[in-house]
Amino acid sequence: MSTRETSIETAAAAALVDPAKGQEWLQRYSDALLGVFGTPQRVLVRGAGCLVWDADGKQYLDLLGGIAVNALGHAHPFVTSVISSQLATLGHVSNFFTSPTQVALAEKLLSLAGAPAGSKVFFANSGTEAVEAAFKLARRNSAPSHDGKPRTRILALEGGFHGRTMGALALTSKQAYRAPFEPLPGGVEHLPFNDLQALEAALDETVAAVVLEPIQGEAGVRPLSMSYLQKARELTSKAGALLILDEVQTGVGRTGRWFAHQASGITPDAMTLAKGLGGGFPIGALVTFGSEVSALLTPGQHGTTFGGNPVATAAALATVHALEAGAVLRNADDVGSFLRGALAEVDAVEDVRGEGLLIGFDLDGDYSAEAVKEALERGFIINAPAPRTLRLAPPLVLTRAEAQTFLDALPGILDTARYTHEQNTAAQPPEDSA
Repeated sequence: MSTRETSIETAAAAALVDPAKGQEWLQRYSDALLGVFGTPQRVLVRGAGCLVWDADGKQYLDLLGGIAVNALGHAHPFVTSVISSQLATLGHVSNFFTSPTQVALAEKLLSLAGAPAGSKVFFANSGTEAVEAAFKLARRNSAPSHDGKPRTRILALEGGFHGRTMGALALTSKQAYRAPFEPLPGGVEHLPFNDLQALEAALDETVAAVVLEPIQGEAGVRPLSMSYLQKARELTSKAGALLILDEVQTGVGRTGRWFAHQASGITPDAMTLAKGLGGGFPIGALVTFGSEVSALLTPGQHGTTFGGNPVATAAALATVHALEAGAVLRNADDVGSFLRGALAEVDAVEDVRGEGLLIGFDLDGDYSAEAVKEALERGFIINAPAPRTLRLAPPLVLTRAEAQTFLDALPGILDTARYTHEQNTAAQPPEDSA
């Protein structure tokens, strides 16, 4: 073994067997990594199921799942064994070639989606990359309308989040994300959320595509109504526009169905996937429905070096198999319903939203950030997508008993968070009225 290999192995062992204190690792993080994520909340070194442990040995119930990624929890034995076996067999070949796992995963996704003949899959490495592929697909739907008007507009929604690369960012509505990098790719318009009248007014034959999340995760878990999705399908079909559904966060069982849009009974023209697809291993996908849409991107018009590699597709196949074999989607629906019902009974909770194990709930004040910190202190990982909103996206294998430990602790978490917020607010100097 080389000196370099020995040093890497030593560093890994140090993190797992004899970890330095968390603060030391955080200082090294600050010295070595670009600060785009701010300061990490903890240094995590190990996981098992729905639990993780930090560098100081403290245990946490992971109710965020790597932001809806760890569908089967941490260190799932079947998935890890498949990844290890595949990597020991064939790791990377580039897309000059294919592999059995790539083909089999594409076939499986088309089957789960109930996709018609002629449907296809493009594999990427992340949700953002899948959305970039979808953006290019939309641009290819550019044939002029019957009266000769150019088809150049793309419609998305206020509150939507589709990623941070330039094309995906153009679809994302949050100005704080967009402003530092403008000008972004043009032609994208953002419509009010769940507003059918606005959609009808905007959607004509100059629109190339409408891009929607069935449930807006980053906006606080806001579901589009079934009627909105159905009307969007009707209007896009009439206008010759593509209906592209971003299921990066909602897909692969997160809502108790394989894909969230299936509850509405519609079939999109394209769908993006990632997050839970690989069970923690990076992989994304664009699914195109039908031969006409699938023919829009032709050889040489898009590509990726790593996308669809044997290890990533093996990880995804193993994840899907484990989700099916363990009736995990049924568990997500059951435990999600249990959690939502119990959360609605908490005094400080004003509204609960979501499907399956993608849940958002609003508080009676702007103290969600303090609630995240207090929950962490008490051994629970949650997320605050907005000042008065908390989000849960735990592994789909979460049990009722595990969920109950959080529910038992939540009133105390919120009481302390509210008090901390009030104290911090009172300590702030008044704004200069001048």
